[in-house]
Amino acid sequence: MVTSSAATVDEYLAALPDDRRPVMAAIRDVCRAELAGFTEAMAYGMPCYLRGGEAEVAIASQKRHIAFYLMRTDVKDAFTARLAAHDMGKGCLRFSTPAKVDLGLIRDLARATAAAQGPVCD
Repeated sequence: MVTSSAATVDEYLAALPDDRRPVMAAIRDVCRAELAGFTEAMAYGMPCYLRGGEAEVAIASQKRHIAFYLMRTDVKDAFTARLAAHDMGKGCLRFSTPAKVDLGLIRDLARATAAAQGPVCD
């Protein structure tokens, strides 16, 4: 996993390659709009969105993909059918190129995360 030493999300985005910066900024905009009450921070070398001090979403530009990390098992389970068409690991939704990023899906996942209550991971 590629990690960044950036101190802020703005610094993280500024350091990205030109072909990745716009889509990562768009993902950030979705997260900021949908994750009301969450705190944006850098953790584990990537932008994270925390509620109650616990990361529930993170985003990253990795070497071979753009990642949307979804820490809520309940949200992932609720989206099983939609996620089946994508490259999804235990908690990482991967898009192989910027053009393949599904902002609508990310928006829906972020919205569901904001509405979810209780423990983050089971």
